[in-house]
Amino acid sequence: MTKLDIITLPDPLLRQSSAPIERVDDELRRLMDDMLETMYDAPGLGLAGVQVAVPRRLLVMDVAESEAEGEGEVGEEPKKNPIFMVNPVILERSGEMRTHEEGCLSIPEVFAEIERPNSCRVRYIDREGEIREMVCEGLLSTVVQHEIDHLEGKLFIDYLSRLKRDMVVKKLVKSKKSDSVVA
Repeated sequence: MTKLDIITLPDPLLRQSSAPIERVDDELRRLMDDMLETMYDAPGLGLAGVQVAVPRRLLVMDVAESEAEGEGEVGEEPKKNPIFMVNPVILERSGEMRTHEEGCLSIPEVFAEIERPNSCRVRYIDREGEIREMVCEGLLSTVVQHEIDHLEGKLFIDYLSRLKRDMVVKKLVKSKKSDSVVA
């Protein structure tokens, strides 16, 4: 497996809608594995294809470790339960809302309280090419909605007020400029 580079704001690719995937094959599974390794290494809970400069409708997630915090023995290997979704579509969202502090691997060091539906039902193609549906609740619902937003060119900061969002973008652009001066 290969660790991939994660693109960050203000990269314009993050604002583009991702293209559907025609078929699940070994090349796509390799990409999914590389994305999963990249996500675990970052560390993150989810990663969309566009975040590794592949604007295709693909995402990987794993919230098992976060949901199990405080459980298990000291020194025990964290639980893993990776989920792979190709061409995911949210079919329905609950009316009940949930607020969660979100961050994003493509917007480093920025966190904000975001309100999203507490549950959603998603249709997608799995790693083996089979059509599946899943009901996601709580943290999993938040992560799947966050990642599907990426596939539409939408970022979690878009849920913030214009003033807060502009401050975040300005800070990131300034940081990028100072990084390129040093490099």
